[in-house]
Amino acid sequence: MPTFQARINVMLKPLVNDPQGLAVRDGLHTLGFEGVSTVRVGKRIEVTLEASDAAAAESAIRSMCEQLLANPVIEDFRFEVGEVVAG
Repeated sequence: MPTFQARINVMLKPLVNDPQGLAVRDGLHTLGFEGVSTVRVGKRIEVTLEASDAAAAESAIRSMCEQLLANPVIEDFRFEVGEVVAG
């Protein structure tokens, strides 16, 4: 069965307050980076899985995101799935 790797990016939805992003922005200002106007902080998750084909891998990753990896109420997610080529 082929092996796939997914790279998942999870970010707070645009209208959700991001206190971590605000703290990072303020820290950057303290360090002299006054031109920074906004910072949003998210997370990146990498998952390696076996699936029958790319469509099955994408379906599984979407289910993982919807059920556990992202909170659909306050977060959006995007992902890329690619087959791992044995080397």
